[in-house]
Amino acid sequence: MDVPIVVHRPSPTGGRRVTARGQILGLAHSDAEVVEFLRQAGLPDAELVLDDPAWVKWRGGRAHHYEAA
Repeated sequence: MDVPIVVHRPSPTGGRRVTARGQILGLAHSDAEVVEFLRQAGLPDAELVLDDPAWVKWRGGRAHHYEAA
């Protein structure tokens, strides 16, 4: 299954890269920043999909954690 949104593993300095369909949206340090990136990309109800595995894949580390790896 190809999930459209990926929140990548935490970076060594903190934060997680967020991509949508392979395009980098930004480096998020909180769920609020992920939601804002997704809204800017055209997903108005972004907060509703963060825990939906059909929409979002959390890679490397626990979901909703942004501390340095």
